[in-house]
Amino acid sequence: MRAALRRRLLLAAQTDALAVLDGGIWSTRCLHCRSALQLRDDGEPLGNTTLEHVVPQAWFGRRAAAVLTAQVGDDADDPRNLALACARCNHDKGKGHDARGPGDVRAHDVVDALLATRLGRWREPPVPPAS
Repeated sequence: MRAALRRRLLLAAQTDALAVLDGGIWSTRCLHCRSALQLRDDGEPLGNTTLEHVVPQAWFGRRAAAVLTAQVGDDADDPRNLALACARCNHDKGKGHDARGPGDVRAHDVVDALLATRLGRWREPPVPPAS
C-alpha cells in the first residue's frame, strides 16, 4: 500500500473523535453504517477498512458542490473530508451518490449529511513533534 494512502488513513483516524488507539490499533466506526473498523498505528487498514472522501473528489471544482467543498477548504484531501468507512459502504456510495453528482438533490443531501456527521466527529490532528 502506498505511503500517501496510509498517511491519509492514519490522519482520518487521528481526527475522528470516536477513534481510540489501544495497543497499536486504532478502533472506530464506519461513517455510514457504524460497523467496527480497525487500522494499525502505521496506517495499514485491517479487515474491510477503507478511506472515504466524504465529498467525492470528482465534485471539487463543480459549482453545484461549492457549499460542500468550502466546508473542507476546497481540498479533497483535507482531513475534514477524510473518514474511515467499511468497504461495502464506500463502494455503494461510489456507485450511487458519488456517480450521480452534486446536481442530484438526493446525492447532495446524502453527502451533506455524511459531511455533517464527519464534522461532528472532528477532533484536531495531533501536533507534530518539534524538530
